[in-house]
Amino acid sequence: MCLIVFAWRPDHAQPLLLAANRDEFYDRPTQGLASWDDVPGLIAGRDLQAGGTWLGVGRDGRFAALTNIRDPRRPPIGRSRGELPTQFLTSALSPEAFFHELAQRADDYAGFNLLAGDRDELWFYHSWEGTPQRLPAGLYGFSNAQLDTPWPKVQRAKAALAAQLPAPHPGALLDLLSDPQQADAASLPDTGVGMATEILLSSVFIASRSYGTRASTALIVQADGARQIVERSYGPHGELLGDIGLSEPAVRRRDSALLEDR
Repeated sequence: MCLIVFAWRPDHAQPLLLAANRDEFYDRPTQGLASWDDVPGLIAGRDLQAGGTWLGVGRDGRFAALTNIRDPRRPPIGRSRGELPTQFLTSALSPEAFFHELAQRADDYAGFNLLAGDRDELWFYHSWEGTPQRLPAGLYGFSNAQLDTPWPKVQRAKAALAAQLPAPHPGALLDLLSDPQQADAASLPDTGVGMATEILLSSVFIASRSYGTRASTALIVQADGARQIVERSYGPHGELLGDIGLSEPAVRRRDSALLEDR
């Protein structure tokens, strides 16, 4: 996943709105958005090469999404970063406890950003900085750098998401993720991949022969726990492959259910 923009509004009727693109080599084997038979309650796409995911939802309102940190001078090492969202989604720890535990073992992985939380709180962790952040209400975005680093693609996607806040729906969130406009070279960071690649990667939606946006995901979470998630898949040169949509009904909180059962 290489671009995530989201609105976190804890006291709103729709506390979480999120639009995210996963950029990857087209030949990397992948399973689309689905319930995992071997992990009850988990809904996510699946990287069939390493076994993890880039974005998913779990029980008790849990959500997690991941991007890598782009720096070719630091080669990939250690464990697959894709296992981190799965670990959170299946954990019994609170978000705060999970992130503080993760900070103790982050060096087992190459650089990553992890966004995760539940119906009450949302946390962000940039592994090179090392301090988990509990996020206040706001409009945010990140790609392969720190939260709200003003890369052109992040700025464009955040502005597009802001325009959807009054009446969001999955189709509009997916549409904002399809923006192919590339940035001019003078506005781009130097992440060590060369200017031609920086330009290719500068658009919200990336398309080429071998690498590009494989999946766009829209997630809308309601205050009552209902969730709607839609994934749109693409092939080489941005060929549209189709949509997968899943909805979850409103759920009672565990504490409320226990009180009502007494």
